[in-house]
Amino acid sequence: MFKAEYIFVRILFPLLIGIALSYFYPVLKILSALELVALLLFLIISLLNFTYGKFSFYKFKGIVGIVIYLFFIVLGGLLCLLNNETLKRNYFGKKSYPYLKIWVNDEPEQTNDILRFKARVLSGYEATRQVKLSGQLLVALKLDSINPIHLVYGDELIVSAKYLEVEPAYNPAEFNFKKWLAGQNIYQQTFVNQKHLLRTSRNIGNPIIKFALNLREQQIAKYRKLIKDDEAFAVASTLILGYRADLSKETLAAYSKTGTIHALSVSGSHVAIIFFVLDFCLGFLNRKRYFLLLKFLIICSLIWTYALITGLSPSVVRAAIMITIFISAKTFAKNKNSYNILAFAAFCQLIYNPFLIWDVGFQLSYISVFGLIYLQPKIYKWIYIKNKWLNKVWELVALSTAAQLVTFPLCIYYFHQFPVYFLFGNLFIAIPLLLIMILGIAVLIPIVDKISPVFEWIIVNTNSVLKWIADLPFSTFSSVWINTPELILLSLALALLIYSLVKFSKRFLSASVLVYGVYVSMVAYDDWQATKQNKIIFFTLRKNYGPAFITGRSAVLVTDLKVDDRNYQFFMAPALEQSRVNKIDVISLKQDTITSHFIKKDNQIVFKTYNILIIDEQLNHKKLNAKGKFSSVWLTANNYFRIERLPQELQYKNMIVDATNRDYKIQALKTFAMKNGIEPHVLKKNPAYLIYLTQ
Repeated sequence: MFKAEYIFVRILFPLLIGIALSYFYPVLKILSALELVALLLFLIISLLNFTYGKFSFYKFKGIVGIVIYLFFIVLGGLLCLLNNETLKRNYFGKKSYPYLKIWVNDEPEQTNDILRFKARVLSGYEATRQVKLSGQLLVALKLDSINPIHLVYGDELIVSAKYLEVEPAYNPAEFNFKKWLAGQNIYQQTFVNQKHLLRTSRNIGNPIIKFALNLREQQIAKYRKLIKDDEAFAVASTLILGYRADLSKETLAAYSKTGTIHALSVSGSHVAIIFFVLDFCLGFLNRKRYFLLLKFLIICSLIWTYALITGLSPSVVRAAIMITIFISAKTFAKNKNSYNILAFAAFCQLIYNPFLIWDVGFQLSYISVFGLIYLQPKIYKWIYIKNKWLNKVWELVALSTAAQLVTFPLCIYYFHQFPVYFLFGNLFIAIPLLLIMILGIAVLIPIVDKISPVFEWIIVNTNSVLKWIADLPFSTFSSVWINTPELILLSLALALLIYSLVKFSKRFLSASVLVYGVYVSMVAYDDWQATKQNKIIFFTLRKNYGPAFITGRSAVLVTDLKVDDRNYQFFMAPALEQSRVNKIDVISLKQDTITSHFIKKDNQIVFKTYNILIIDEQLNHKKLNAKGKFSSVWLTANNYFRIERLPQELQYKNMIVDATNRDYKIQALKTFAMKNGIEPHVLKKNPAYLIYLTQ
């Protein structure tokens, strides 16, 4: 029916389509219908398989192929619906329970006095009854300052808290935390005070995961003892053990600007490097069949040992499973097509957890390993080197370059940066990364820990060189925002370019140039549109105010936030970057400012054709004598001015209420606006208010 060597490559795509359809359209009512259709299609495929030759079904390959594709589309949709926590009958989020019994489902992370962790819900309590429940909950625990509680993976807790649905992104280009958690099957969150929490004496976590986390903690302690430099310790812990250490902004920026940020995320490419090194070192075992079995056992054991010392983090486990399946097929299967093996690994993991499709690490892991399989041998053949050791160096350089090239479009799409010297950075880091990986694992062995100064020296100097590259002129183009169609075009152009270079095909090279031309045209059009834009963004913030008045690539930002404040960086900066703003004047409401396009004076703002009356604490207990027409009235600072006292001669269409106002006041202002036919825009737990102006 299908060519055997590509069977999993072919069935993976319809499975992905089915998962995506059910993820975006999770309709519980069709679950039974999908189960019936899946069973029917499976029976048809089984019947076709047994009678394929007898009834000459090979004459109808197209129809048979469609039936198989339909089965895997339905299977993908069915798996996604069955794994969706919100569709289960006993999902805790369908009802409010005063008390929940939960257990800590990951390693808690502490920031100041807040402990954050994911928890799995076991049951809920209502009156005197305990109800069995399911689902996951994101918990933020406010620790007691005198006697803070210490929680570990698997701890069982009883909490009294009000849980709410995770809030969506309210501002343009803001990181969509709700969407990110939904990809992990988490939809509810809660904030708990430590005094509202009771820890039972039970620890019900998976004993293997618990052992792995304890083992990683021991390895981190070893690093802390052996490595004196704080930044080197942070890089070693992050790069090798997958421990989210506190790297300095300078070091993170250096890795980001040089296109080597992937080196800090333990993923498929890291485990693949370990595999290739082990495969090379144990190459002498390829001579006989039983030696191959020994080689397989050694490599698998070492890879899973590495997974254990990283705490069995999801990204490493995914990579370990992928590599295990890969080398199993390479060792035992007659069909040793690498692409089919890779597709089989992805297929198995998606059958277990279809939500992995939305995980950025999952996407980058498989794409990077695909690059290693397809592109690395091609790049390696570009240059012939006689010297044995220089040849090995070039092989590693080709390996790193291949992984970077194939993941390039996705990195631009997700991280919005284009490192100009990414090739230089990756060519440089190829050898240090390999040495850091090897030595970092080696120093954890008691006898070998004497080489830790060498290990530390390599990390320190690697960081120094990357910082030097990052400081070179025009080292990076930041704020590179591309949309989904542009991502597809860039990926297609890159794929056609690579294929044309591999096959020496002028036709595919021309197609690549053409597609890339369309991509550049779309990006250029976006840039041209940015020079013509005139708009106002009233940002939705938690306790602050912050409208941006944008004309072309310039903006006047009226806010009480500093540009280095986390709220500014998280809620406001992405929207300004996406709007391609490169000049920002930041002022507060207490400042009067006059520019060619913007005037802020006497509690009024005039921007182009839009004018705003500002009602803040300066008008407390005062009578306002303003007259005329205003586009909007902006109420801020939780002022005591009574909106009913506005002169009747003053006209306005919109009322903007920001998050500096308290909830009771916001409700009163909404009621007043509705009674008087005024459109209210509340900038608290509501989408940002965008106003587009004509030239």
